[in-house]
Amino acid sequence: MSPDEFRRHGHAVIDWIADYYSRIESFPVLSQTRPGQIRASLPPAAPERGESFDAILADVEKLILPGITHWQSPNFFAYFPCNASGPAILGDLLSSGLGIQGMLWATSPACTELETHVLDWLVPMLGLPEKFLSTRTGGGVIQDTASSASLCALLAGRERATKYASNANGCTGKLVAYCSTQTHSSVEKAAKIAGLGASNLRAIAVDENFATRADELARQIAKDKAAGLIPCFVCATVGTTSSNAIDPVPEIARICREHGIWLHVDAAMSGTAALCPEFRHIHAGVEHADSYCFNPHKWMFTSFDCDVFYVADRKALIQTLSVLPEYLRNQATESGAVIDYRDWQNPLGRRFRALKLWFVLRHYGTEGLQRHIREHIALAQQFAEWIRRDDHFELAAPVPLNLVCFRLKAGDAANQSLMERLNRSGALYLTHTKLNDRFTLRMSVGQTNTQRKHVERAWNRIQQEAGTILKGSNL
Repeated sequence: MSPDEFRRHGHAVIDWIADYYSRIESFPVLSQTRPGQIRASLPPAAPERGESFDAILADVEKLILPGITHWQSPNFFAYFPCNASGPAILGDLLSSGLGIQGMLWATSPACTELETHVLDWLVPMLGLPEKFLSTRTGGGVIQDTASSASLCALLAGRERATKYASNANGCTGKLVAYCSTQTHSSVEKAAKIAGLGASNLRAIAVDENFATRADELARQIAKDKAAGLIPCFVCATVGTTSSNAIDPVPEIARICREHGIWLHVDAAMSGTAALCPEFRHIHAGVEHADSYCFNPHKWMFTSFDCDVFYVADRKALIQTLSVLPEYLRNQATESGAVIDYRDWQNPLGRRFRALKLWFVLRHYGTEGLQRHIREHIALAQQFAEWIRRDDHFELAAPVPLNLVCFRLKAGDAANQSLMERLNRSGALYLTHTKLNDRFTLRMSVGQTNTQRKHVERAWNRIQQEAGTILKGSNL
């Protein structure tokens, strides 16, 4: 593809994306395709000869679009959002165009230095402790997801607890880690990958608000130490996936300091709220954490993937993950004057993710980001108020920010039927969880383009479908 051909086809792709966003609400939010339908529409073998780009783009419309669940639809209220925006998409495009591999400072200094600088910008923007700045003992790095950040934190905690012996000799079966029953499943996966084993990850009970009980954590740690085990890692969550619960980080931090345990704070979704000073209380206690992460790709309009991971002591992370074969040695690395982010993550290679984050921060500015966050939280709070006023519904958990957990009072079968009817309609997309063993619907308000009219239409459709279900059940 010549530069001129690339220019022409590139214009066509940009036009297609712009048209897609202009008509995105015309599609069912949840893909309505059947399992295997997309593969059945594709040729059984790759083409022998190259095809025209126009034909390829036409097949995106014809074959691929029907199999897309539209995460960027303003009627997407499922899971937590995975947001994109114009500046993020263009930043990603530029990153792909440059095509660099930023494993070392030397392999593209701008890739490393922009990332370090932009992540330093975010520290005061979010009211995070200054120890996470690169100009102090810590620093930040962009991971793909919070799952990778949790794994890196667990590995660093493991090595600190064993004085780096487990890297050399493997785990002995005595290391234990802690999270709550509501912690994201990625921490269990991290425990398996890190060699601790799932049975050595303690799931701590939660209170009536689904937040970790610090007293239970303290008791379990004492019990494990008495049994000769070595506590090495605690994960506290600011905004759990199921209910948006906020763990008591100050109390958990005090326990971790007492026992010398690595404390990681996972704020994957909710951390973005701290852009607004009035919501910055969610970061209480983070000043005592060893590491912290949040996902701009969830609620800060930066396209997937982009997790920001901070550590208070970068030397501990680097010593845990650094391997330096001869073919990676270079003068800049040997000087000690640069950051090589390959030592801050599990993979060796890395993309230029900082570009899209830089584009977003410069396009919106702090004020623009704050305006969107405040609007989303206000809309969620309004939705929660509608739930409170309707005698057929109830809230299933507190609503601190932008996630509303609710259910029909008619029982699990009615709630599952309600969700399935809503999702089949294509008008909106909700997902569920179980809280206190009861089927619970989740309304997550945080998609880039969601406005009041979308939340109002969602509520009207929820009431309509609920009415049909209740009438059919004679309730």
